Formats: sequence, C-alpha cells, structure tokens
Amino acid sequence: MDRPLERPIYTDKIMGFIDKGFVKVITGVRRCGKSEIMKLIKLEALKHTDEDHIIFINFERSEFDHIKTYKELNEYTESRMKDDSKYYLFFDEIQSVKNWERSVNSLRLKNTDICITGSSSKLLSGEFATLLRGRHLVFETGTLSFAEFRNFRKECGLGNDSIEDYITIGGFPVLSVMPFTNEQALQIVTDIHSTIIIKDTVERDQVKNVPLLEKIASFIYDSMGSFVSLRNIANYLKSRDNGTGFEKVSSYVGYLEKAYAIKKVKQYDIRGKRLLDDSSKYYLADHSLQYALIGMKRTNLPGVLENIVHNELVRRGYTVYAGKIGTKEVDFVAEKMNGGEKIYVQVCTELSGEATIEREFSPLEEIKDHHHKYVVTLDRYWREDRNGVAGIHLHDFLLRDTY
Repeated sequence: MDRPLERPIYTDKIMGFIDKGFVKVITGVRRCGKSEIMKLIKLEALKHTDEDHIIFINFERSEFDHIKTYKELNEYTESRMKDDSKYYLFFDEIQSVKNWERSVNSLRLKNTDICITGSSSKLLSGEFATLLRGRHLVFETGTLSFAEFRNFRKECGLGNDSIEDYITIGGFPVLSVMPFTNEQALQIVTDIHSTIIIKDTVERDQVKNVPLLEKIASFIYDSMGSFVSLRNIANYLKSRDNGTGFEKVSSYVGYLEKAYAIKKVKQYDIRGKRLLDDSSKYYLADHSLQYALIGMKRTNLPGVLENIVHNELVRRGYTVYAGKIGTKEVDFVAEKMNGGEKIYVQVCTELSGEATIEREFSPLEEIKDHHHKYVVTLDRYWREDRNGVAGIHLHDFLLRDTY
C-alpha cells in the first residue's frame, strides 16, 4: 500500500492510545482525510502485529455492502479472527451499519484494539455514548491547514502553494494530491458539498424539504464571519416567500452541524466574562464550501479569512468564541482550557488608512491583560505592533509554531 501523506497534528495524538483499551473515534466532515489518517494508524499497528491480525473495513466500498446490521458486522469480523492473539479493527464510515455501536461494544470485550471513523457527530450520541461512556476517545479532524496544504503540494510536485492559492483552492486533501484547474477544483468541492447535503443530512436525518435545507445552507455560507440568529434566518426565508417555523430552521441548522459542515461560535462578553445569547457566528468546515454555493466573491473575502483563522485555532486545540468588549467586536477569543492559554485575534483584509487601523486595533487595546493579541491581515506592508497588539500577515500567522 502506498503510504498516505503524514498528518502529525492528528496522528501523534491518536497513536499514543494504541493498545490502551480505548475505542478511537475519528470524526470530521466528508473528504477531510479521515480514511487516510486511519491508514496511517494501521501502519503504526503493523509495528505491533502482522497483516493477518488487522481487519480493515471501508463501508463505502461495494464489497462490504452485505454488512448492514451490527449482527452481520459481528459475524463477519469474528469469522476473520482465527486465534486468540490481538486483532486491530478499523471500521471506516461505520455509520452506514445499523446499530453498529452494539457490535463495537461487543468486539471491544475481546482481545482487540478498535479505531472507527464517521462523518456525523451523531456517532457520539445515543446508544453509543451509553454503551461506551469512558471507554472511547474522540479525535475531530479537519481539512488541510495551510502548513499541510504546502507540504502536500510539495510532496506531490504541484507547486501553487501560496496563501493566495490556499484561499482560492481550499483545504480538501484531494485537491492537493494531483493537479486540477480552478474550475475542476470548484466542481470537486461542489460534489463534496452535495454529498454532505444528501448523504449526511437528507438521507441520515430524513430531511423532507431539500430546497429549504439548501436555502438555509446558502444563507449561513454567505453570512460567514457575521453574527446571525436562527430567527434572522427564519425572517429572511419569510421575506423571500419561503416562510418556515423557527423550530424547523433550528433542526436543519442542527443537521448541518452534525454533518460537520458548519460550526457554531458563541458570543462572549470579554469584560463580563460570560457567554451572550443574542446571536452567534457560523464557520464552515472548509472555506471553499462557500464557493460551491455562492461562488467566489471579493466582497466575501473578509469572511473567508476569518474562516481560515477560526479553523486554524480549532485545529490547534483552542476553544473559540466571538468576542465583544463594550460596543466593539473582537473576532476571536481563543483559549485552551487545560493550561489557561488565551489569545485574541482580529482579522482584516488590509490596513489601509487610519480609520481601518483604529477599528481593528482599538478593541484589542482595550483588553487589559497579559495575553497575546494579534491583528491578522493580508496587507503585506504591515508588520508593526501598536500598544502591545501585533500586526501579522495571514501567511506568517498560520505557519507560526506557537501563539
């Protein structure tokens, strides 16, 4: 088997739990590279065993179409286990198997080490959470970071690895392992979006009104980086003669969240140190998904840059909030719960003129603590600090080892 390209930001965390008794659950949006990460884990497992003691099932392959229930999964897996030595079980996109969690719970009681992937946060709820409480670890993965994007394209001899290319192409791994034109890349991302909508929402959650789901997705995608509320969305649809109730909007947005297409970021009062319920921001699993629904618009660039920074912060283990200090906004308040590490980030396209500089720097200057503060920009000529707030280019911010 050809070795997948390394993604140590994820594999380093997962490999430390091989042979530790935990079911390892790799989740994330479709086509973000979960299967390839699992193959890397398999290669690590081969240091502990041989191929005969590894069972790898990709449930999107037709050869496994006959496994539809947990009983059939149990029967197939146990038929492959020929002795009492440890077996390493890899189940890719397991959510297609009905009541699969019963099989995993049964198999973990044998001499096994289990790793599974899935494209829905629903994996982590219901019977699975009840059966495996305290016996599983979740590793949420994302599309390629800018650093990974550059590495993939270098390893595959593609070039076109600038920050501008990353903004245009996006982070889905498939786009950085072989050459595509921008038009072809957009077609692939559009297909990925359609798969998310159809397989991970319509089919899984039995959505009846697909056009309504698309309209809600389009509204959220176009609002990337802006505060919105579910009632805003319902009112918008009503104004377009697509009136629907708050509850249905809430359900459909929830389906998109479960499919990892979007992530909700709550508003946080920096001075009051409390979450606010007024409205939230939504960011996409990958900024290129916006292009699939509404095209690539220069006017949406600020939201795209915010999306890229948000995903980088999440990838690095930060819990992210949208900040508010008085009447001013701070794009991101990001903190790590385990060590008290916190940073504040503003994102803007360019710092042209005193009014823009004042708007971006002044909210951070009002925060009187010792944590690092950044204004991240595409302005190549801005490298200054102002009253303890660092101006930094997006390229440099994304490639920093630490913040």
